[in-house]
Amino acid sequence: MSMNWQQLISNKRLGLEQYHQVKKDDRTEFQRDYDRLIFSAPFRRLQNKTQVFPLPGSIFVHNRLTHSLEVSSVGRSLGNDISRALIQKHPELTGSHLTEAGAIVSAACLAHDLGNPPFGHSGERAIGTFFSEGKGAWLKTYHDPQTGDRLTEREWNDLIHFEGNANAFRLLTHHFKGRRKGGFVMTYTTLASIVKYPFSSNLAGKHAKFGFFQSEIPDYQRIAEELGIPRQPSGEDTLRYVRHPFVYLVEAADDICYEIMDIEDAHKLKILSTEETQELLLGFFEKERQEHIRKTMQLVSDTNEQIVYLRSCVIGCLEHECVNVFLEHEEELLEGTFKGSLIDHISETPRTAYRTCEKMAYAKIYRSKDVVDIELAGFQVITTLLDLMIEAVCHPRKAYSQLLINRVSQQYDIGAERLYDRIMAVLDYISGMTDVYALDLYRKINGTSLPVV
Repeated sequence: MSMNWQQLISNKRLGLEQYHQVKKDDRTEFQRDYDRLIFSAPFRRLQNKTQVFPLPGSIFVHNRLTHSLEVSSVGRSLGNDISRALIQKHPELTGSHLTEAGAIVSAACLAHDLGNPPFGHSGERAIGTFFSEGKGAWLKTYHDPQTGDRLTEREWNDLIHFEGNANAFRLLTHHFKGRRKGGFVMTYTTLASIVKYPFSSNLAGKHAKFGFFQSEIPDYQRIAEELGIPRQPSGEDTLRYVRHPFVYLVEAADDICYEIMDIEDAHKLKILSTEETQELLLGFFEKERQEHIRKTMQLVSDTNEQIVYLRSCVIGCLEHECVNVFLEHEEELLEGTFKGSLIDHISETPRTAYRTCEKMAYAKIYRSKDVVDIELAGFQVITTLLDLMIEAVCHPRKAYSQLLINRVSQQYDIGAERLYDRIMAVLDYISGMTDVYALDLYRKINGTSLPVV
């Protein structure tokens, strides 16, 4: 069953379907999605969450906020270019919501990292390994003494494979206490566009990737049904869908930004030399184009500004390449048979250069001392907070548990009846922290930092 553009793009809002109506101002529903995200507290907190490098001292590198804004910018370009080309190819789509693809992809890009915990990707690993091989392993066989409740196998998979993408979907759709019904009440299409791995955690595999927790499965099923996203055969105990085509654009914008911007940041931090950086970025172009870029670079004397110009050329190249791949494979994308990412299918020269950047990043950036140090610290902080908070919600009558529980905002339902819901509330609380807040709480709990009276 092939998907179709008319159904795939819906401006209905999850949780407010019965109130669906056309608003009478200049903003579209998808622009409202963007605005809701920009003005939200979870989005603001991204300014104090690690992207790759430790949060800045005298040299300003990317954090989760600046990364998300840049991804959103590239995503808007991808969506706008795709929209124009598809409407030219399919004139019958003129006047449809496809004209708003740029706004949709841009909003989805803003939201794609909202669920990531503090301390970068190490935060995700710290949460998952806390349950799979750390102090939280006892919960697999734990029975609540008050209710007899225990975790199911599927719920346990959610915990040991904790994933930021699934957590972003939860943040946008979950009915937190004190919040209006339906979470952020986003449009169906924006929500579908952030689900990079549209399957449940029991299919996460060794890469620990999945798209929605057990608690949000009904929400994704409703979205898939509304948009005509087909479910893939996967057995009775598993749930797998094909991707919404816009997911590939969000993924491409993210791939372009994190790989190229990490190279620029590494140059600023002197992890990569100017010569190494120029060689990496010029590799995206054929020789004739390289010569033109070199001449233009010489018009600027500042080395960092030369790298900025070179980086912008590379992003423009990759954006153009990804648009071409999307258009060439439109039929496969709509049929759900497209394999890999858009980056995997770009022309040979930029694809080879991209893979070279990946190898360099793993060899010299992601294993650098500063990056590893923040990962080590993040593991310790998150593991300690998890250990104490999980113990508190499992044994809430203890005196120390009460102190910890009183520290948690009321929007988190840590007193829920079901064990799984209490644990997920703890994960909501900790994953929503900024790096600084998590570190400050860790120090206070350990008695190494006391409040000033």
